[in-house]
Amino acid sequence: MITPMRSVSAALVALALATPLAAQQASNATGAVLRALDKTSGQTTDFEMRAGQAFRMGSLQIVMKECRYPAGNPSGNAYAALEISENGKEGVLFSGWMIASAPALSALEHQRYDVWVIRCTTS
Repeated sequence: MITPMRSVSAALVALALATPLAAQQASNATGAVLRALDKTSGQTTDFEMRAGQAFRMGSLQIVMKECRYPAGNPSGNAYAALEISENGKEGVLFSGWMIASAPALSALEHQRYDVWVIRCTTS
């Protein structure tokens, strides 16, 4: 037998699950810190980029479009729009958003290099 209290609880749970969560506000940063790994040598390189700037890592050309972070928390979970291409090869290897807290979610697929976002920079 379903009691009135159990019905109310079930209705509240259903309402909570059906209500969308409030979107977190994001702020744009002036740049980002990225890390690249050369899988052949095992060497990592951290580098800072400004929005719109290009950086060369080995045969890769990395262009950062923008970096965003949770409003009021610049050290929070950064995500950056990147475009990565390789010298001598046509097309783009990666174009999209990389997320600092989940680098495997949207990753560069390359036999020699890994690239991921560390944080946004605000100055």
